[in-house]
Amino acid sequence: MAAGDNSKKALADALNGLLADYYALYLKTKNFHWHVTGPHFREYHLLFDEQATELIATTDLVAERVRKLGQDTLTSIGSIAAKQRIADHDSTSTDAAAMLAALHTDNETLIKALKEAKDLAEEAGDNATDGLLDDWTDQAEQRAWFLAATMGNA
Repeated sequence: MAAGDNSKKALADALNGLLADYYALYLKTKNFHWHVTGPHFREYHLLFDEQATELIATTDLVAERVRKLGQDTLTSIGSIAAKQRIADHDSTSTDAAAMLAALHTDNETLIKALKEAKDLAEEAGDNATDGLLDDWTDQAEQRAWFLAATMGNA
């Protein structure tokens, strides 16, 4: 396998890791959307739904980049679980402040992974993926900023 092939395979592997993280963060965000309660219910319910919609929309774009690199994408919940860095959250009774904090931390984790993938895209000479990673990083930074501002930490 040529060096270029290795760099594209490494990039596709990183993108599959991102795909797993997007799905995990999507499900966590929807869990919080469904289970948030308290005096800011409507505000948080809508914020979480907006963020979940953005996350799920990005999954197809990430998977298509993997396919354009000639590699296979994730195929199941099991393959997502094997690659995700975003921890699952099965509780339905988390308070709203903890929800905001968890999603903020998870978006920061995603930002770090996006920046690592960008380095791989540059190594592979993949300008298209490089540009998309910039867009996805900007979206994740905005989600993190909104969450921090909502917590009063921005």
